[in-house]
Amino acid sequence: MTFKYRFAYYMVGFVIGMFFVAVVWSGKDTRCNYFPNARVLNDLRSKPFHYSEKASAVLAETWIDTVDIKNTLEHGDVDFDRSNKEFENGKIYTVEGKTIKQQPITLEFINYPKKVVLNNITKN
Repeated sequence: MTFKYRFAYYMVGFVIGMFFVAVVWSGKDTRCNYFPNARVLNDLRSKPFHYSEKASAVLAETWIDTVDIKNTLEHGDVDFDRSNKEFENGKIYTVEGKTIKQQPITLEFINYPKKVVLNNITKN
C-alpha cells in the first residue's frame, strides 16, 4: 500500500474520530475547575443569587455596582482563613476583589445548598 492510500485511510479515520469527539463534548457544560478557589467561585456563580438588606443598602451607594459583584465572583480570591465556616444551614465565604475603579472590596457570601446570599460588602 502506497503512502497516499495510507494517508487517505488515516485522514478518514481522523475525521470520523473528530466528529464523534465533537458530538460527545458539544452537549456538555464542562468546566475544568481543579483549584479550590475556582471551585468555590464556580459554585457561588452557579446558584440563584440573593442580596441581604445590609448588602442592598451598600449597593444603593454610588461607589459599587452589581457589575463589580459579578467581576469579583469571576476574578476574585477566596480568603480561606475566614471562609468555610458554618452559619445556620450554610457556609460563609469571604471573597476579595476590586471594583471597576480598582478599589479593593471584600464580599461575604452565605452559601446555602440551593442559593447564595450576599451578606456584606466592605471597602478595604
